[in-house]
Amino acid sequence: MQIAKNGIGFSRPNPSVGCVVVLNNKIIGEGFTSAYGGNHAEVNAIRSVRDKSLIKEATIYVTLEPCSHFGKTPPCADLIIKYQPKKVVVGCTDSNSLVAGNGIERLRKAGITVVVGVLKDECLQHHKRFFTVHEKKRPYILLKWAETKDGFIAPLSKNKLKPVWISNQYSQQIVHKWRSEEQAILVGTNTVISDNPKLDVRSWFGLNPIRIVLDRNLRIPNTAHVFDKSIKTILITETKRKQKEPHENIIFEVIDFSKNIANQICKVLHKHQIESIIVEGGLQTLQTFIDENLWDEAAVFVAEKEFQNGVRAPRLKKGLKEVINIKTDVLKRYKND
Repeated sequence: MQIAKNGIGFSRPNPSVGCVVVLNNKIIGEGFTSAYGGNHAEVNAIRSVRDKSLIKEATIYVTLEPCSHFGKTPPCADLIIKYQPKKVVVGCTDSNSLVAGNGIERLRKAGITVVVGVLKDECLQHHKRFFTVHEKKRPYILLKWAETKDGFIAPLSKNKLKPVWISNQYSQQIVHKWRSEEQAILVGTNTVISDNPKLDVRSWFGLNPIRIVLDRNLRIPNTAHVFDKSIKTILITETKRKQKEPHENIIFEVIDFSKNIANQICKVLHKHQIESIIVEGGLQTLQTFIDENLWDEAAVFVAEKEFQNGVRAPRLKKGLKEVINIKTDVLKRYKND
């Protein structure tokens, strides 16, 4: 599973699969999914085995069912069959209609013993983005915010056009790590106007997420960082803005803000093949997803600071799974079951 995590943020739209080749309780080959268009995990694992003749007596472990169709690369099931390992252990089956058990069936017809469901829950959790897209036709949604000890996410007013940091530097670095893992990040109008955020990855290695910005009445000025054209940005509004200089990194999408906003946003994201998103604020945006029950996980950083008054934090009434201390902060992880 740890090997599979190495491809998160780079392999999309392919799932970040992990694969190991084991002989006599020793790993003789390992691999994870390359960047899109490159090798799948099984290919990388088999290629890493120095003596290919050993594979016949080995067991191949893979977090997700090997593919059985031609895409950017040939079927992984066919490559495994070529080397005829003694056994293949699959964490979970692939719900993609192009595979959906066909890879496992092909291996078994070739005389290979296949065991399915080992560490199934862990594999399903790891491939959560992939399964959400294929089964729910929407991206995996992570809600995130930081709040003070007395329950506020922002002061009522401030003097400078920049974020007011509530959480500590360690929590902030964790958030940048998450940004590198998820495909997009979403914020509302007021967040951009009051904080002028860059919404990029500065404190972690990885790709910058696609920026999704809600701006119903086109109030955000052209000078905002989100319009610097350095990162693909999708502006969701009610009226398209006429751009003097059209740019491929600035995209406008129109929705009806009078009803089911979160659901419409998900449809826009699915249209753009976005598999996962962090919703970072502000209050109205976060509450919209909570009220429409369109979220999968939530991460709430509770800091030692107090504002006495300000903008109240959203409230989740269900799903608390984990509480972690991060120096002076407390991270509460929720899951929407």
